[in-house]
Amino acid sequence: MEALIQPVIPAGDYKLRPFAAKDAPAVRDASGDPLIPLITTVPAHGTESEILQFIGRQIHRAATGTGYSFAIAETASDRAVGQIGLWLKDGDQGRASIGYWVAPSDRQRGVASAALEAISRWGLDLPSIYRLQLYVEPWNEGSWRAAERCGYLREGLLRSWQDVGGHRKDMYMYARLRQQTPATSVR
Repeated sequence: MEALIQPVIPAGDYKLRPFAAKDAPAVRDASGDPLIPLITTVPAHGTESEILQFIGRQIHRAATGTGYSFAIAETASDRAVGQIGLWLKDGDQGRASIGYWVAPSDRQRGVASAALEAISRWGLDLPSIYRLQLYVEPWNEGSWRAAERCGYLREGLLRSWQDVGGHRKDMYMYARLRQQTPATSVR
């Protein structure tokens, strides 16, 4: 795959930007969460080396063309508070998936909604992407409410969809579509 150029995307009080070594405190905070390491590549109770390796992998994703992994950072301070990614595994089919987490100490401040809205608008402006999808465990009300606030529609329950910590878990599937305009409609 071709290397991707990763922009900085404004998201209200936050911005989505490439990861840097200075983001280790947010990754360390997430690494102590009981769930984030189970469903992401954040190392559980990561050492400094493991945390820096995680950051390196995020930077590498754009370089290899597999997707965009952004640090969610406060606009004013540039302090990272989470991560959001747009993954292009099915990009040749016009689809991309999104995943995100917010560090435990920064939750319930609208971070996920701001970041998800920003990456969704940006992602649907990519020429080859017509559908964004994300998967949320049914119990994760904060996450699925953020998705719904950002215009995602729940399309169904995917039973036994994903292994989470050695257990098969159900996931809600959400999607947001590019709005077709008369100029791009199929006639």
